[in-house]
Amino acid sequence: QVQLVESGGGLVQSGGSLRLSCAASGSFFEIGNMGWFRQAPGKGRELVASFTNDGSPQYLDSVKGRFTISRDVTKNSVYLQMTALKPEDTAVYYCQAPLRITSWSNWRDHWGQGTQVTVSA
Repeated sequence: QVQLVESGGGLVQSGGSLRLSCAASGSFFEIGNMGWFRQAPGKGRELVASFTNDGSPQYLDSVKGRFTISRDVTKNSVYLQMTALKPEDTAVYYCQAPLRITSWSNWRDHWGQGTQVTVSA
């Protein structure tokens, strides 16, 4: 069974920093580019940061210059360093990874359980 386990959320004051981590575990054949999404109360889920097929990071406009995505492919892990946090960054942050369970499986998106990030004014 594949699991994406996130950590690093919490409560921080405006202007503060947090680092989120996510690691994929379990048995699978192949993992694609991992990324981060978030969902604020009453809003839809939005892509925060991910990697393009050539390995370049891409970001939601509102977090550019403040958030940095990185990864360790040897550990099937992805990280999100968040700085200069604002109250509008408050949301549940989800790790996402496309996976193939076996060599004959289709790609399917897997999600972590989510980690709460709350930024106080």
